[in-house]
This record gives sequence, structure tokens and C-alpha cells, in this order.
Amino acid sequence: MTTDNTISYEGKTITCKAAVAWEAGKPMSIEDVEVAPPKANEVRIKITHSSICHSDSHVLAGNTPNTKFPIILGHESAGIVESVGEGVTAFSPGDHVIPLFLPDCGKCMFCKSGKTNLCLGLTSTWGRGLMEDGTTRFTCKGQEIYHFMGVSTFSQYSVVSAYSVTKVDHEAPLDRVCLLGCCIPTGVGAVQNTAKVFKGATVAVFGCGALGLSVIQGAKMAEAGEIIALDINPGKFDKAREFGATRVMNPLDYKEKIEDVLKREYNGGVDFSFDTSGGNVGVMNSAFECTTNGWGLSVVISVAKAGDTVSTIPFNMIRGKSWTGCFYGGVKGSDLGEYVKNYMEGKLMIDEYVTRNITLDTINEGFDDLHAGKCIRQIIPMHE
Repeated sequence: MTTDNTISYEGKTITCKAAVAWEAGKPMSIEDVEVAPPKANEVRIKITHSSICHSDSHVLAGNTPNTKFPIILGHESAGIVESVGEGVTAFSPGDHVIPLFLPDCGKCMFCKSGKTNLCLGLTSTWGRGLMEDGTTRFTCKGQEIYHFMGVSTFSQYSVVSAYSVTKVDHEAPLDRVCLLGCCIPTGVGAVQNTAKVFKGATVAVFGCGALGLSVIQGAKMAEAGEIIALDINPGKFDKAREFGATRVMNPLDYKEKIEDVLKREYNGGVDFSFDTSGGNVGVMNSAFECTTNGWGLSVVISVAKAGDTVSTIPFNMIRGKSWTGCFYGGVKGSDLGEYVKNYMEGKLMIDEYVTRNITLDTINEGFDDLHAGKCIRQIIPMHE
């Protein structure tokens, strides 16, 4: 467990190591970067642990054309507050925290609605890789470096908005709860908050990576009757069973379309399906088509390439099928304390996601392993 031996550089610029993506489609390079002190309503965090997520890879590959480079990626992490800016009262140096790629301002129309976890608090600058004042806190080789999703956790220190961080229990191991920064709440929350899977339901999960395993875990927690894990990599099936899958299927083993197989074998279709395939719109279509008429619901979680579309005939909607999606599983930063509590009480699996620790110097190889399906989650201890 990380201890509170953080040195305060309050009011000073910190020079530290970070993985900088100078341009899309190229490997990141490990650089010395300068991290400015936090301004008003900002928090500077010593990032203790970060993990590699497919969303980072999606951006690095150039699949999000509005992303500005150079940029520091990373969004699934945990750390310790090093210093706070003017007006910040909710956080203090030494607090253990999880940075939030989805802000939670508590003040905007969305936050007050109680109907969504989306937040408008940082919309004017978040997507442009900037802080609220329209500037960055990172520089490298005399050049400004853009922020990623408001957090940029592939840096040993990062500055975030006070809306983009939440406190966690000091007793919780940061090298594990860092995974609550994205994949686990996204999958479990999609089951609990978006789909509201009922006891005894039939659930099909397309993709058995970390996100798919989180959906499987959520379905097991919801006491689903049948949890079908689908993937074209059978090497993932043992892990899927460990998380709660009652059946595994490789679509390549069937001559028919997999949606037709599922409809035939499950009395017209499954109750719920979830796409966690990594952005394959063909898989998204299959996930929708395999749901039952009347009440079948398919949830899109993974992110497709810009410009890709999904489609179906309108009569499917008339027959009662629904297609929806969710961002971060409908979870708000203020909900993460309950996730930590469940983990500490043995009610939520986290350790089982971790394949290995890697170093910041080998982060590009870590991305290669992720693409090759050789790992579930790799943790980077940022200060080793």
C-alpha cells in the first residue's frame, strides 16, 4: 500500500517523468515534463499507479480526429494529493484520490437532474485538452502539452480540476482501486444503472476483455440466470468463467451468424446484451439483433471509430427492442466510495483483473500486449 510520504512542492513547478504522445499513430516517448502548480479550483496529484485502457489506445491510434497532440494520455489511476489551488476546500495534501475522466461538478443542469452521470462543468475546455482557464499545466522541451480527458495520468504528477477527483479510503490499496477509474464501474454500472438487469435474466456479453469481465461481474451480482460470454479469443474463456460466465461461445465456431444462434437457442433472443468489443460496429449490430422482442435491451459501451454507424430496421423498435449506451456505466465520482467499500469487504473483484505490473519505460510494449490480448490489466507503479 502506498504511504503518505509525498513531498509538497506547493506553489512550485515540478519536473517529473511522463509518457508523451507527440503525434497520432506513433509510440509515446518518456520525457521530462514540467507540471505547473494548481490554480484556483485545481488539485495537483502525485499519480502513484496508472493502468492502460483501450480508450487510451483508441486515441493514440488517431481514431478521435478532434484530439490535439502532443498530449499526455492515461485516465485509469489513483494517487495522493500533493497540493491544492485557491478555493479548494474539499481536498487536502495527503488525501488518497481517484482522478475522474468524467467530471462531477454537482452544479450543472445534468448533475442536478438526478437522471444522468454526465456533467457540463468542464465542457468548454475538457474536449480541447485544456484546463478551465484555457491553458495547460504541462510543458516539455519548451512546448505546451495537452491534457487528456481532464486527467492525463501517464505522468508522475498531474493537475486536475477539483471537479475531476474523488477521495477514497486511506486503507484501500492504490495499486488496485486505480482500476475503479474506468473499466470496473463502466461495466458493473452498465448492468446496474443502465440496463437494470433483473434476477434470472439471460445476458450476452460481447467481448471478454476487462470491460466485458466487469459486465459479467455485474450480471453475476444482479443474479442473472444465464451469462453468456462471447469472444473470438478462446484464451479469455477461463477468466470469463472465473468472473461468473455460465457459458462461453466463440462466434467463429458457428456457420450461422451468432445472433441467429442466440435467438434460436434462447427462445427468440436474450433479455440483455452488452457490446464491449472495442468499437466493432458489426459486433454492436449482432449484440442488438440477438435480443428478444418485447423487452430486449442492448447496451453499447465500447467506443467506435469516428464516423462509424450502427443500423437496424425500424420494425425492430416497434417490436419492443431497445438500443442504448452509457458513459462510465452511469456512475458518478461520488459513487466510487461504495465501490471501494465493496472491494474491501470482498464483494467486488479487482485483484483478478491484474495480469502484471510494468514500468513506465515499457508502456509502449504494454499497449502491444493489450492489442494482442495477452493481458487484462497492466498496472504501472509510476514512481518505481
